[in-house]
Amino acid sequence: MAYLFSYEAHGQARGGYGDVICDKQDKAVTEHMARSHPNDYPPGRDRLFPLKECMFNTGPGVRLVALGALWLVFYKTGYKKTAIKLDRSYVICERDRLFPLKECAISIALAVGLITGAPTLGWSSYANAATQALPDLSVLISGPPIKDPGALLRYALPVDNKAIREVQKPLEDITDSLKIAGVKALDSVERNVRQASRAFKQGKSLIVSGLAESKKDHGIELLGKLEAGMDELQQIVEDRKRDAVASKQKELLNYVGGVEEDMVDGFPYEVPEEYQNMPLLKGRATVDMKVKVKDNPSLDECVFRIVLDGYNAPVTAGNFVDLVERHFYDGMEIQRADGFVVQTGDPEGPAEGFIDPSTGKTRTIPLEIMAMGEKAPFYGATLEELGLYKAQTKLPFNAFGTMAMARDEFDDNSASSQVFWLLKESELTPSNANILDGRYSVFGYVTENEDFLADVKVGDVIESIQVVSGLDNLANPSYKIAG
Repeated sequence: MAYLFSYEAHGQARGGYGDVICDKQDKAVTEHMARSHPNDYPPGRDRLFPLKECMFNTGPGVRLVALGALWLVFYKTGYKKTAIKLDRSYVICERDRLFPLKECAISIALAVGLITGAPTLGWSSYANAATQALPDLSVLISGPPIKDPGALLRYALPVDNKAIREVQKPLEDITDSLKIAGVKALDSVERNVRQASRAFKQGKSLIVSGLAESKKDHGIELLGKLEAGMDELQQIVEDRKRDAVASKQKELLNYVGGVEEDMVDGFPYEVPEEYQNMPLLKGRATVDMKVKVKDNPSLDECVFRIVLDGYNAPVTAGNFVDLVERHFYDGMEIQRADGFVVQTGDPEGPAEGFIDPSTGKTRTIPLEIMAMGEKAPFYGATLEELGLYKAQTKLPFNAFGTMAMARDEFDDNSASSQVFWLLKESELTPSNANILDGRYSVFGYVTENEDFLADVKVGDVIESIQVVSGLDNLANPSYKIAG
């Protein structure tokens, strides 16, 4: 089975079309690999070629030529191989220089540059074995082109109330309106505000009827603030105070998100029995992470606000909140900051994760992925492994500051305490395919000060992480048992 990075060729690829033609074998690298990894790269069988020397015939009428060095790995059906990136990217070819794609799958990292011009990313197999890392990425997963973390969180809520969404959408569109040059920006914002106000007045009764009975009073209070705030925003626009628009927009969208959360009545599904006794976040929680920044005279410390989504990742988010309440991360250094991710969570000593004092063993959690259209997450397998190649995730890697669990490269269920934040908006192909979704458990987004993540370096210290709301949503907290 083969998966091509041609965004129009998925159907043909799975049927086994296409070849890879490689020339100018790099003998030195091949011999090095055979010496270093004799079991994986037996002499006389596998060959490594610089990717720039390869051409790709993806099917009838389509031929792509690799002009630059992209990170690309072949996975032979039945077992996996990984190309080591030295000073170039290499393709593993087995037996012959003509390699039929029907016997392999193509794995690519962020470098989809052949088609999109996206930047290159490679992962070295010489990484420290004590640190869980992101493996080479493979299947392109489609994802919505929403990049704002607040919007992603709102749309990820298990609610289906058209009336509130019709208020939400024009308020979100203000962001694009503000990108317009000159006075036309405020004219566009004014149209957005009028559309939202009209939708609010027309749909208010439907919005109120959608509130959970136990949360109705709070929801109605937020609706009052939302209505008054839209009037205030209208006045800001009439006064032509462009600089005041964005902050008021954010305030109003926070009210919208609060109303939508008040529409969720209880927890929407049952967590599988094998995970029911683990710490579970049955709802959402907000944490503040205070980081002490070293060697940066313009930024001494920064507080990142993070919203954790237990509706779509109850096991993963619950595990993290439980560790936060144990003060597991307090005083821990940032352990990776490479321009792609910021990562931490590897404790001192030989253990790669959190050692549960009640068992003396590393506490691990399963891979947890909520796909669009599903009522509950998938556990223990990537979307690729489940055959859901085009599925979209409820919590995609679209936003700067997306938070997810790190895990061992070839063990889906090895996550424990190591977490990472994406340092860039994940690249999308012209068909909005996202190359990170469905392989790691996303469980939250940085919603305030996310831009400062780029200033965090290895050795900077997490002074504290504190839960500021939502702790009452944590079920089975092990930190209480531990005392």
